[in-house]
Amino acid sequence: MILINLLPHREEKRRRKKVAFFAGLGVAAAVGVAVVGVWFLVVQQLTSAQQDRNAFLKAEITKLEVQIKDIATLKAEIESLKARQKAVEDLQIDRNVPVHLLNELVKQTPEGIYFRSVKQENQNLVVVGVAQTQERISEFLRNTANMSEWLVRPELVESRAASVTGANREQRRLYEFSMRLSVKRPQDVKPAVPAAATPASAAVAAKKA
Repeated sequence: MILINLLPHREEKRRRKKVAFFAGLGVAAAVGVAVVGVWFLVVQQLTSAQQDRNAFLKAEITKLEVQIKDIATLKAEIESLKARQKAVEDLQIDRNVPVHLLNELVKQTPEGIYFRSVKQENQNLVVVGVAQTQERISEFLRNTANMSEWLVRPELVESRAASVTGANREQRRLYEFSMRLSVKRPQDVKPAVPAAATPASAAVAAKKA
């Protein structure tokens, strides 16, 4: 028996293909929406986690800035304390300098020179006096330049002749002068070597032995 399909099978096949196509499109769209939704959630989670990290880093940076300020303040206080300590140490070191200077002036000043004023400003010493001759002034310069332990770099500021009336109304010709010198700090002065420590004294001691 021969069966003849008189239904429009081609149209039915097209309709089925169209339905399958649209169904596939719907499934693909649903899968796409699902993927986009999952990716959006992942991105949101990553963004939130990064924002939490940024907030944590900002909080830690703020703490570090406060600590840095505290450290800077402590350093400034330490430097201030060091400066005060140095000032006190300098005062303790320099308190005996005037005595040394007076002793040094007595040792290095030749006869025939008299001082009218001696003034110290920091490490500078200004001496104003009267000398019998110019040679006395030159000798004083040589002594302070070559033999002085506390006075260095003497500089003659002024020297001029002057007439002075003595007790018996005798006119005497003298020389008024002013001199500038540099004062050594106590820490710059080398301590005197004891006599027992010199090579000569050691040799004498060896001979006696």
